[in-house]
Amino acid sequence: MNTWSGRYYGYDTPPAGGFLVALEDIDGDGRADVNIRFGDTYAQGSHGGTGIALYKDWLYAEVNDRIVRYGLPGEVTIPAGPPQVIVSGFPLSGDHPMHPFVIDPKGHLYVDLGSATNSCQASNRVARSPGLSPCAELETRAGTWRYDANRTGEHFSPAERFATGIRNGEGFAFDQAGRLYVMQHGRDQLAENWPNLYRPEQGANQPAEELLQLDEGADYGWPECYFDADQRKLVLAPEYGGDGGKAVGPCAQKRGPVARFPAHWAPNDLKIYNGVQFPDAYQGGAFIAFHGSWNRAPFPQEGYNVVFQPLNDGKPSGPFVVFADGFAGAVKEPGQAAHRPSGLAIGPDGALYISDDVRGRIWRVTFHGNTATTGIAPAPAPRTSGAAASNVQPPEGSNAEAGEDAAVAGLPVPEGATRDELKLGARVFRGQEGGATCTGCHGSNAKGTPLGPDLTSGRWLWGDGSLAAITHTIEEGVAEPKEYRSPMPPMGGPRLSKRDLDAVAAYVWALGHQDGQK
Repeated sequence: MNTWSGRYYGYDTPPAGGFLVALEDIDGDGRADVNIRFGDTYAQGSHGGTGIALYKDWLYAEVNDRIVRYGLPGEVTIPAGPPQVIVSGFPLSGDHPMHPFVIDPKGHLYVDLGSATNSCQASNRVARSPGLSPCAELETRAGTWRYDANRTGEHFSPAERFATGIRNGEGFAFDQAGRLYVMQHGRDQLAENWPNLYRPEQGANQPAEELLQLDEGADYGWPECYFDADQRKLVLAPEYGGDGGKAVGPCAQKRGPVARFPAHWAPNDLKIYNGVQFPDAYQGGAFIAFHGSWNRAPFPQEGYNVVFQPLNDGKPSGPFVVFADGFAGAVKEPGQAAHRPSGLAIGPDGALYISDDVRGRIWRVTFHGNTATTGIAPAPAPRTSGAAASNVQPPEGSNAEAGEDAAVAGLPVPEGATRDELKLGARVFRGQEGGATCTGCHGSNAKGTPLGPDLTSGRWLWGDGSLAAITHTIEEGVAEPKEYRSPMPPMGGPRLSKRDLDAVAAYVWALGHQDGQK
């Protein structure tokens, strides 16, 4: 398996050893007896990667801006020699710096290069910023590139582009007929950046995540188009003259998905099941690992599961079902989820492996029963000890202000503000008033996620921590974050009123000045 580090993981310190990990179950009990790291280390300048594949007698892996291969002669588990560079020079900047890949039986190596931006705006993720036309990053991003896995020393260039208009493709897979599929992460911030066109609930539920069948030369629509989950078609994006989902324009000539899934669930991997263990009903269908949403705020986050989409001859043969659930535990949020599904693999015996990138756990899913008569069924509802923190309601249930005193109890009140203003600020922060999306990046407990900083630590990335500085930061937004990957839209996204702005600024000040923090 391949592991990764960097801003997606809060710049945490990687474990000692290389980023590649060899796991082996020697005694057949379903648990790894061998767990060895190898390859370039963090001290050697490596940050790991997401892509990994076996082809012939070689192990291929993404590392930084390149794909390399290690020789695996015979039955060896750990390669002994140095890696060979297959292709190098992939872009590492912007919103999606990863390079997942897959290799077909003929040695064609397909690599995804995610977009540098959310929607190719003149100012990335900034409210009402128009889309660039032409979108120059399409020359080197937002598509699939094809190389030769049997050659070394190849260099990235626009010439090898295979398909375009794919914002962020994750999880390649081939079916038995040789069709190539990939999952696409849909765009973000329709309502936050275009509140005149979209209601907050539309932003939470649009656009769909997509299962794409890739064909050479095809254009899948990004950035001009997004797939409307309700209308089941590509529509024109607001950055390019869209009117909230009615206009289609050039999207009529773009390629739509094979199947669609709920918005913002974040598909990170895909596997077509051709194993020998699961029931016959699963043959040829797609398992998809959904990492879980961050940008459904102020509504509850969703995903954090593995789904199964039945397929027949390249088309859906039924609705998807949630195959495995409960990974997040009590709180479905990026900063508080216990586990988040990230990778999938199918073993030689047909078992399904699911990896987690919160605590590094891997599950092995097996089937015991009659493969001919067992059908497709959803997983039972997960057993959790509580509801998602972002939408917990007062226990009294009848008083809108029940529990508000507890939300601000013990917090200091900044000079010029009131405790009632702090209560309002807490409601704005949680999205209960004003439509702000603060919890999406900072978490409902304000302790931060990989997308936004901890607001309770007393450490200020912008300004001096004064009420005036905090108000200014919220008012102006953060277009280019210093340490985190998600820009903050001005005025909380939905253009907060002056009253709500002052209240949420006071609440953030109070969070960061607990216990005498500066």
